[in-house]
Amino acid sequence: MSFISIPAEEVKVAAEADVCVIGGSCTGVFAAVRAARLGARVVLVEKQNRLGGTATCGLVSMWHSLFDTAGTQRIIGGLTFEMMERLERHRGIGEFRKPSPEYGVRLNSELLTLELDALVEEQPGIRLFLQTSFSRAVMRAPGEIDAIIAENNSGRFAIRARQFIDASGDGLLCREAGCAMHRPERFQPPTSCARFEGWETLGDFNFGNAVQRFRAKYPELPCGYWWGMKVPNSSIYMLAGTRVLRYDPETPDAVTRAELESRRQLRAVLEMVRAEYPENRLSLQTLPSAIGIREGLHIDSAARLKGADMLAGTRFTDAIGNGTYPVDIHSDGDDGISFRRLDGEMVTYGGGLPPRRERWLPEGEILPFYQFTLGSLIPVGMRNLISAGRMLDADAEAFGAVRVMVNLNQCGEAAGVAAAQSLDSGSGIAAVDCGKVRELLAAGGSIVI
Repeated sequence: MSFISIPAEEVKVAAEADVCVIGGSCTGVFAAVRAARLGARVVLVEKQNRLGGTATCGLVSMWHSLFDTAGTQRIIGGLTFEMMERLERHRGIGEFRKPSPEYGVRLNSELLTLELDALVEEQPGIRLFLQTSFSRAVMRAPGEIDAIIAENNSGRFAIRARQFIDASGDGLLCREAGCAMHRPERFQPPTSCARFEGWETLGDFNFGNAVQRFRAKYPELPCGYWWGMKVPNSSIYMLAGTRVLRYDPETPDAVTRAELESRRQLRAVLEMVRAEYPENRLSLQTLPSAIGIREGLHIDSAARLKGADMLAGTRFTDAIGNGTYPVDIHSDGDDGISFRRLDGEMVTYGGGLPPRRERWLPEGEILPFYQFTLGSLIPVGMRNLISAGRMLDADAEAFGAVRVMVNLNQCGEAAGVAAAQSLDSGSGIAAVDCGKVRELLAAGGSIVI
């Protein structure tokens, strides 16, 4: 590989803050809001034209339940619950106040966009930059960031802060700041969702069976597990059924290939439906503005989250969130997917065969919920940087459960509180008082057990 030299340059400092958050997914928004509610001046930088990340730009309009597996207690609160309450006022969400037989909680991602805008605009102390890309980190010393360089249609500029939160999903700031990072053995593959009108005109259409029958005719049809749902109080149907195999985020054109391939798969789906139902009234309404990336590089932390500990029901002293989403691992090489559910059942799909079911817990036993930790968010050797998102340090089993939105929402809140607490105490992020962070999370409405 050849290299070029980039000349040194001076850029204006466009903003100074106590905390700078890179990435405006719900994870990043919740980190910014939590820090601001504790008195910090916050800058939030997002490369898209809207907030919400996978839930809005990616069209994944379902969050998982706030209740434990047994349905006996609510284990998730905080800003996730607050946002659900806001959506409820606009009839933009399904049942969330009590356990539901549905897989999760359906929501309207367009209304979520509007409510995230309002949440940020109502919160004093947050300055928002949309359509603004993170470029590089400027280091004061090894392990300590002085500023970040960003750019938008006004040009390149700097944002200086005392604490930084990487909520980019891809660990962009962590990588540029020199954090030690590692690759998983295999990256879970990306998926693009799409929204359709007229899905009900297909009757009892079975997507999975049709894909198997039509694959020879339409070789670009997606492989693997699929699911879908009606958007609350609308005629729109959201489908998640594409899968881009052998994704490698360290390849410069990987995300371009993933975007194009996922759209080719969706085109093949439309051609398949036309062949199966020539008189169908199915209409493609919305494509995502960004493909859903399941996994990228992970930080090295001092406290890697391990699936064996999580699934043993360990109550961690630095626990900052609770979850019930199953260990959900998509194969990177074929159509396989496995779900290790907290009711004790393991279900494996693939090869066009009926799902294989077995028990991973003794018959009659369940795991009410698992926990995840503050330590897995803190990069080794960094004084003023914490991660909040899927770049957290977790083994494959733990990551398969923690990586979903409601869990990462809680990680965002914890990162915001930890950054604010680090400012108040004057300590580096690695030395922050976990007990105090948990106390402040609980005071802000989070359910810390």
